Amino acid sequence: MKNFFFLSVVAFFAFLSCRSDDVEVQQIDQIIQLYIDSAGQDMLNTNLKNGYTNIKMNDVYGITDSAPVSFNQKKDTDTINYIEYLAGAKRIAIDSTASNKIYESKIALSMTKKINDSVNYSINDTMVVQYNSSPQLFQVAKVWYNGELKFTKVQDQPNIVKIVK
Repeated sequence: MKNFFFLSVVAFFAFLSCRSDDVEVQQIDQIIQLYIDSAGQDMLNTNLKNGYTNIKMNDVYGITDSAPVSFNQKKDTDTINYIEYLAGAKRIAIDSTASNKIYESKIALSMTKKINDSVNYSINDTMVVQYNSSPQLFQVAKVWYNGELKFTKVQDQPNIVKIVK
């Protein structure tokens, strides 16, 4: 019985080593850097007057009305604040061929604009992200912000979306 087990393990590893290395790995390019600016002011800097605070993202296509989407607030090398969105919102198929598919995510952004120490103003925006998918590549293709096309993918460039309010 021990010999049978040993031979089975050896046969299994021999089978795995004979697999073809021609299997393509799909590249994924879906990180979005979202900058929001108003009259030259970094609106994501919470230390500035009129800067946005209490930022939340919600998946519009989510299973429930409250479907939070995770994101990170970061600073670039020039110390400008941005929102880094990796993934998390549900993607719905909007077009498909045999080898290419187009997906869409819709995210509601809720932010608070601090006017002064006692007055806050609520901002509600919407971001639609369109993705192209093929066996070789899954990538952000276009981004609309409040209904306006703000980003179209340029191959081998980062997905930087700049919003001016």
